[in-house]
Amino acid sequence: MEETNQTVVMDYVLLGLHGHHDLEMVLFVLCLGIYCMNLLGNSLLMVLIMLDPHLHNPMYFFLSNLSLIDICATSSFIPLMLTNFLQTRSTISFPACALQMFLTLALGTTECLLLAAMAYDRYVAICHPLRYTELMTPQMCMQMAVLSWGTGFVNSLLQSILIWRLPFCGHNVINHFFCEILAVLKLACGDISLNALVLMVATTILTVTPLLLICLSYIFILAAIFRVPSASGRRKAFSTCSAHLTVVVIFYGTISFMYLKPKAKNPNVDKIITLFYAAVTPSLNPIIYSLRNAEVKAAVTALLGGGLLTRKFSHV
Repeated sequence: MEETNQTVVMDYVLLGLHGHHDLEMVLFVLCLGIYCMNLLGNSLLMVLIMLDPHLHNPMYFFLSNLSLIDICATSSFIPLMLTNFLQTRSTISFPACALQMFLTLALGTTECLLLAAMAYDRYVAICHPLRYTELMTPQMCMQMAVLSWGTGFVNSLLQSILIWRLPFCGHNVINHFFCEILAVLKLACGDISLNALVLMVATTILTVTPLLLICLSYIFILAAIFRVPSASGRRKAFSTCSAHLTVVVIFYGTISFMYLKPKAKNPNVDKIITLFYAAVTPSLNPIIYSLRNAEVKAAVTALLGGGLLTRKFSHV
């Protein structure tokens, strides 16, 4: 059994949309455009945050981390997937598959935790504005970011170790576009009860718990906003967290739709939905923060007008 398991992990076949080459060509064009938009939008957002002194605060520090996650997460699977769309047989080596699964899980978990950290930042800014600089110090923000990244990667390492110790009995065809953890787990021919238990516990702690903390934060935020006497004051307070709330709704909304909806009769439908969740959601974040945030709009205007670069180089 162990010898068989070792001989089949040299490379895997990614089934994708096997037998639907025309549809794969359509997905190639769509995913290439979305990936380019994701790289351009998130890179531009990170550059703006780095150049504009007005964006040097905790909210944009966490947002730059979020942009970095979105770039790394999509880059971990989309380039290879695009290459495979152009080939008749899509394969991936065992090291590449293991790395792809590790990165997608680690970065997805880190994003959940970062969204919770951003919710806490908005809670402090609106509910305790006089203590904001005292509570959200640069050291505190760095510690929260490091904890989010570290927890995500440690969890992914644990899940990866538990999966790759399983026997696969010659099964090497992954029914997906990339090495997604549940698709890989389906190949195992041994007892996966421990894997299922650890994965369920980790998902509850690292995905559901941050969502509950986000909801709790926004309950306090909305209560504080409704206590503001003027309508303009309420609008101004809500505008500071509306972009983050939109990102949270899209992120958790698509996850809920993917995993809580009835299973489609055609498995290709579920694969396409997962693909668009993994590819499209990261590209929306810079658009949302650009459209719903006056400070980012001002930074974009200054960058296009040349004023932002002029001020940066004058300081240097």
